Amino acid sequence: MVAIFVNKLIKTFGDKTAVSIPEFCFPSNEIIGLVGNNGAGKTTLFRLILNLIKADGGEVDFCLSDETNNQREDKLSLSSTRVSHLEESWKNYVSAYLDESFLIDFLTPREFFTFIGKVNNIEEGRLEERIKSFSPFLSEDILNGKTYIRELSAGNKQKVGIAAALLHYPKFVILDEPFNFLDPSSQNQLKDLLSKYRQQHQASILISSHNLHHTTDISDRIILMEKGAIVKDIDKINETTIKELENYFL
Repeated sequence: MVAIFVNKLIKTFGDKTAVSIPEFCFPSNEIIGLVGNNGAGKTTLFRLILNLIKADGGEVDFCLSDETNNQREDKLSLSSTRVSHLEESWKNYVSAYLDESFLIDFLTPREFFTFIGKVNNIEEGRLEERIKSFSPFLSEDILNGKTYIRELSAGNKQKVGIAAALLHYPKFVILDEPFNFLDPSSQNQLKDLLSKYRQQHQASILISSHNLHHTTDISDRIILMEKGAIVKDIDKINETTIKELENYFL
């Protein structure tokens, strides 16, 4: 399992502080919902975790652990590794879909999945099995092998990106607004897919979403961000959680 540690993390754009987090642990084997208004710093935090942009201060570390669920920073056993120092190993454990820039739009979905499989050394037979396991979530336009990604609807592009992010069975998955563009049936299928994925692979899944109901439905904990800072960590989701969040955003 993989946990993420953020320590004194700072990112600014001009005179605006996009992220300022003194210390936080994103624990292993949990689905974590990240919520906040536009400009709260959610996507910037994702890009810092993925080492897609450089921090102005602080660091992001990851830790491999054999510990069971809900272990916090002081109970994780193995030493952590700086993401920016060991990116090759990091890629074996982490995956993400943030937006369409993560896709190769002149390929068909099948070609894109094959590319992802080769990058991650997945044998052809096993790759086909993994693609089939996502078939309830993927549409015929995705699976027929004839339509280029650029010609797909926004919702089907979203599905391709999410499925591709899961193909190599990463232990830490980051998804930015994964319910956007999906119809209600697909949203429910995605919630089921992610819940089963977490259970089957003992993975952590970090999701940002403006949809409070979907987020609380699927998450083990809710992280609330505002102006680049983490202002609330709700680690016990119950029937009052959605009301608490709705009151916050009034």
